[in-house]
Amino acid sequence: MNIFLSAQPSLLERAWLAIRYPYDLVRNPLNALLSVPALSFLLIPTFSSYSTSFNLLFFYVTWSTLILSNSPLKVEVLGSLGIRVLFYLLPATAFLAFDGATPTLAAKAKEHGESALPMGEEQGGRKGRWWRTALVSTGNVLLGIALQSCVELVFTKLLHFRSALKITTSLPMPWAIAIDLIRGLFLREIFSYVLHRYLLHHPDSPLTSYHTRWQHTITAPYAFVANYDHPLAYIVHVFLPTYLPALLFRFHLLTYHMYLAIVSLEETFAYSGYNVLPSGLILGGIARRQERHLMGEGKGNYSCLGIVDFVAGTSLGEDLVEEITEEAENNHVQERLKGRVKRGGRKAKSRSRS
Repeated sequence: MNIFLSAQPSLLERAWLAIRYPYDLVRNPLNALLSVPALSFLLIPTFSSYSTSFNLLFFYVTWSTLILSNSPLKVEVLGSLGIRVLFYLLPATAFLAFDGATPTLAAKAKEHGESALPMGEEQGGRKGRWWRTALVSTGNVLLGIALQSCVELVFTKLLHFRSALKITTSLPMPWAIAIDLIRGLFLREIFSYVLHRYLLHHPDSPLTSYHTRWQHTITAPYAFVANYDHPLAYIVHVFLPTYLPALLFRFHLLTYHMYLAIVSLEETFAYSGYNVLPSGLILGGIARRQERHLMGEGKGNYSCLGIVDFVAGTSLGEDLVEEITEEAENNHVQERLKGRVKRGGRKAKSRSRS
């Protein structure tokens, strides 16, 4: 084992590992988790398939090499940056390019049609503010990474504490990852509601004017709007609700990067403005709540998922339960229509053959 660890990777190999890390983070654990039933993975690890063991071993070697050959801060910062680029900035750029290259097709996919196109006439055309929105949003994402780095430096260098996030060569167990993700997302929901409502929409808060003059000047959202705001308002609205749960529970860095990937995807789709989303039952309701918040001048829908708004009675439009029920009914109706169309097609083919 000592001989194996003594061979230090070259500079190019370290760079390649850093580039591949966000991809390996998602690919290998997911392949490992999805290739066997949950019970066999949790309770009967000795009967796991060869591919599962190989994927886990390969990811463990990649992870250990990263930790042993780089400083923990570098792994955390580069990993977080890679996650934000892969799951937010690149999809947001792709959506923006799609809206600009095929406006007719994009307008049909938007909830509010042509008025929601970032390069549409109502938004100032191709010379409008879309580029400024994308630039500020990207800058805020980088600001969040910089703040995360500063927190780690304060903990480790100034206060001489242990790192804010748990950075070790050992990998967290699947159930520990699941528990941290659930309580992290739930606490993010609470932080998002409290900070958003009382610091960004309270008349006595000095940050309210910043937030309303920046993000709330865009009524029809697109993906880059999720992080478009005054830097101070961005810290309160996005960075703190996302980072504080990981800090309080001291997530393992691997868990934090998975958590950050979920948050990034949620931001991308919730603010996309599209009415066709990968999961209409969940993301569709989140997207509609964000649109109602922006179009309703911030009079409700302060939380990310709508759970706290439902409890506090600050939901705009239909509440969370009504939206889920309606979406489930719509999905059921659509499935029944698809079934009837398929059956009708089979009957027509059988008649034509006869």
